[in-house]
Amino acid sequence: MSRSIELKEEGNRHFQAGDFVGAESLYSKAIIVDPKNPALYTNRAMARLKLAYWDSVITDCEAVLELPSGATNIKAHYYLSQAQLALGSPAAALPHALKAHELCAAANDKSLAAVTAVVLRCKKEKWEQEDRLRIREEQALEREMLALLQKELDSDVAAEEDEMEKSALREEGAAKKARLEAMFERARSKAEQRREVPDWLIDDISFGVMVDPVITKTGKSYERASITEHLRRHPSDPLTREPLTMEDLRPNMALRNACEEFLEENGWAVDW
Repeated sequence: MSRSIELKEEGNRHFQAGDFVGAESLYSKAIIVDPKNPALYTNRAMARLKLAYWDSVITDCEAVLELPSGATNIKAHYYLSQAQLALGSPAAALPHALKAHELCAAANDKSLAAVTAVVLRCKKEKWEQEDRLRIREEQALEREMLALLQKELDSDVAAEEDEMEKSALREEGAAKKARLEAMFERARSKAEQRREVPDWLIDDISFGVMVDPVITKTGKSYERASITEHLRRHPSDPLTREPLTMEDLRPNMALRNACEEFLEENGWAVDW
C-alpha cells in the first residue's frame, strides 16, 4: 500500500471519530506525497467544511477542478457550493450546486437528495440577496426623487412673490410627494405579497419544491431525488404500485422550466 493511501485511510479513521483537525492534517500529508490525487483534496475539503475553513475548502475544490477530468468531480462542486454559501456568495455557489446535481442525476448517486437541498438553498439565498439589494435601490431612488421634488418646490416658491400662489405651489408640491410615496408603497406591497405555491410545483413524495422533475410511465412527475430514493427502497410506482425502474423515468423539461421561472420570481417559495 502506498504511503499516501495509508495516510488517507488514517485520516478517514480520524474523521469518523470526529477528529477533524487530525483528519485535515493527515490528508494534507497525503497530498504532499500524491499531489495529483483528487480524492485527497475532496477528503480534506470535507474535513475543512466541518472546521468551517471556508476559504480553504474553496482552494481544495478548485485544485480538483483544475485536474484532468476534475470538472466532473461531484464532491468538488458540492463542497465548493457549500463553502461559497457559507461565505455569503449564493450566486457563485449556484452553478456548482447545479453541476453537482447534474452529475449526481447522471450517475444515480445516493447524494442526490442532499445536493438537491443545496440547490434550493442557493436559489433561496440568491433571491433573498437580490431582493434586499432591490429594496435598498428602490428606497434610495424614492429618497432621491422626493428630494428633487422638494428642491423644485423650494425653487418655485422662492421665485413667486404672490403669497396665494406660494400657498398653491406648496399644496401642489405636497400632493405630488403624496402621489409619489403612494406609488412606491404600492410597488412595495406587490413585491412583498406572498403568493400561494401552485400544486404542480410541489413533489408528492418530499412535499418540497421541485428542481429537477422527471415523469413516470403514468404521466406523473416527481422530483428526481425523491423518486430515486423511493425506487432504491421500493422499485414500484408510488401511485399505482406497478413495477418502475430508473430507466422508466424521463426528464420533464417543460415542468422544469416552469419551476425555474416561478422560483426566479418567487424566491421565497423554496421554503415551502
